[in-house]
Amino acid sequence: MTKGNFSSFAAIAVGLSLATAPAFAQDTGGDEPDGFSGIYVGGSFGGAFQPNDGASSSILFDRDRNGTFGDTVTTSTGANAFSPGFCGGAATSTANINCQGDKDGLEYMGRIGADHQMGKIVFGVVAEAGKAEVRDSVSAFSTTPAFYTMTREIKWNAGVRGRVGFTPNNTTLFYGTGGVAYAKIRNTFTTSNTANSFAISGKDDAWGYSAGGGVEQRFGPFAVGLEYLYTSLRDDKARINVGAGTAPATNPFLLAGAGGTDFRRSDRDFNMHSMRVTATYRF
Repeated sequence: MTKGNFSSFAAIAVGLSLATAPAFAQDTGGDEPDGFSGIYVGGSFGGAFQPNDGASSSILFDRDRNGTFGDTVTTSTGANAFSPGFCGGAATSTANINCQGDKDGLEYMGRIGADHQMGKIVFGVVAEAGKAEVRDSVSAFSTTPAFYTMTREIKWNAGVRGRVGFTPNNTTLFYGTGGVAYAKIRNTFTTSNTANSFAISGKDDAWGYSAGGGVEQRFGPFAVGLEYLYTSLRDDKARINVGAGTAPATNPFLLAGAGGTDFRRSDRDFNMHSMRVTATYRF
């Protein structure tokens, strides 16, 4: 985990908690049980699932390296060199029908937050960091035949969100939540092409948003709950820079005269759904 980025999120969480602590420490009044004003720490555990992008995900090409993607890579006869097509998964052979699906997996996060209750309305802020074990690939297939697979996965992710909720009895809370999301992305590339040279470039930081809702139940200072989040991260920086390698001048990647071809994913966003169980301790 990158200490600088994690420290920034931790500083935001602690700063917000300390700044609002005096207000959150106030009693909710009377003989009402529990209540939700105060600072809390805890975590969540569950699953992260990606939307099905198999039909829409592809790879875009920039033959003349002018920064504009969407070119058709052609052979020396003018035919489309990638006429076999694309798939939204990792290639398992040089045939475009052989792709494995994207990986969904576990998600585990630590969190710190603070709430303030006014009557039956609760509002607050929560910050969290951890990891969603998801992997997303896209593959292109050339007439050579050869495959080209771009893969991205989350090294770690974090977020800061607001919360607004309603409690009918001071022990059960129904809430909505939304805010900023961040992830450190690992981009990798594999191909069966052994003639050209390939290099990955681009930043691995992805920013976006998360939104969802949940329910939380208090048992004294402890609380457990269920939460759903939709997260969308803008991940459009990764580029594959194709060079000549040992390929001849008639190689489709070289025909435009720019010394090679660049390509990127067509889908700029890394999206996922999360279902998790939460557990917290309230001070």
